[in-house]
Amino acid sequence: MTETESIAYDVVVLGAGPVGENVADRTRAAGLSTAIVESELVGGECSYWACMPSKALLRPVIARADARRTPGLAQLVQGPLDVDAVLAHRDYETSHWRDDGQVAWLDGIGADLYRGHGRLAGTRTVVVEAPDGTRRTLTARHAVAVCTGTGALLPDLPGLADVKPWTSRQATSAKVGAGRLIVVGGGVVAVEMATAWRALGSEVTVLVRGKGLLPRMEPFAGELIAEALVEAGVDLRTGTSVESVTRVDGTVVAVTDKGETVEADEILFATGRTPRTENIGLETVGLEPGSWLTVDDSLRVPGSDWLYAVGDVNHRALLTHQGKYQARVAGAAIAARAQGVPILESDRWGAHAATADHAAVPQVVFTDPEAASVGLSLAEAEAAGHRVRAVDVDFASVAGAGLYADGYRGRARMVVDLDEEILRGVTFVGPGVGELIHSATIAVAGEVPIGRLWHAVPSYPTLSEVWLRLLEAYRG
Repeated sequence: MTETESIAYDVVVLGAGPVGENVADRTRAAGLSTAIVESELVGGECSYWACMPSKALLRPVIARADARRTPGLAQLVQGPLDVDAVLAHRDYETSHWRDDGQVAWLDGIGADLYRGHGRLAGTRTVVVEAPDGTRRTLTARHAVAVCTGTGALLPDLPGLADVKPWTSRQATSAKVGAGRLIVVGGGVVAVEMATAWRALGSEVTVLVRGKGLLPRMEPFAGELIAEALVEAGVDLRTGTSVESVTRVDGTVVAVTDKGETVEADEILFATGRTPRTENIGLETVGLEPGSWLTVDDSLRVPGSDWLYAVGDVNHRALLTHQGKYQARVAGAAIAARAQGVPILESDRWGAHAATADHAAVPQVVFTDPEAASVGLSLAEAEAAGHRVRAVDVDFASVAGAGLYADGYRGRARMVVDLDEEILRGVTFVGPGVGELIHSATIAVAGEVPIGRLWHAVPSYPTLSEVWLRLLEAYRG
């Protein structure tokens, strides 16, 4: 192993996924010299094993479902999907797992890329070990930003290592489908991959330890998606845990806590995420290896004036768009502090505070039907001590829903703060609702008064008219 040089930068970023890229973009825009370190592909999990490939798999599934509910098209789209074409398009959207374009983008903003494994080595210091064993020491005048993200969390089950289970990475990048697939979990990855692979021809069994799907959303979201999965032919079993798993002559055999045996060609564990902080040198700065990193609203680690943790690694909101939002905030905060500009801690919605992490996190689940939410659920709002009321409407009351699809099924809820007369949260479930959620995000993040929302007139006849129905239901 050869130590070759020590190089000083204003900012060093660990991890070149979307979050790290956006931190680098903001610090470079502020004129700060920036190094970014990546051990895999520039572009990270989202570009190659999560957001992009999963949505590429799901888009034809949802488009076909919409077409089957549209008069004049329904009879033309009754056949199976062209699996080879779907997978080929998935490969295109991931740039065939090559990061040339992302590297060129980094070069274009003037950030220096170091390929290899980066580890903290004390205050403001990162040591990078390149694939050829060469070591470089990078020092940061102002900040080190940890943007290393998360990995799949696998349960401690007998025989699991020998089975070689799928995680989200294998589920989104598989070159061929599984004839039979077991999905363990009831969260977003589980329901999206069950939707995709069932539509691509796999026999899918979903095993959920809890009582329902999507436990962090309003209960009706999981209920409507569960109904759709069962109608699509998924074998959905709730209240069921996996006790052991083996692979016999190529077949996966899972035994549940109910004594049931389920066989498949592959098994996907979508049972949570764990921070990628185990081997990045946290112990050299007094932090626990493998831990989530606590941060303030400027994304700085308390007790430090130089260390930032941005994106999934801080466990505030494990979503790519939210991580990119945090990156913009962190980049602005790093630049301001480097330039001696005061940061107002009391400015909740200022450029240096990731307030939306607490109050207005949007999410879309790309199943059929889609589920989209922002802010607090009814249960979360009540637990936070707000005096709230849930207002529900069926999308069947919206003229645009009937035009969108025959037999449109969906539901909307807004959670109204009765004291402030603003929205604490909104949830939509139904075909096409992913494109509605930004209107709700603006209402929640902007703390728009209910009275003002009456003057935001939805166009007729669109799905957005659900807003008028919600406001009418609130007024009574």
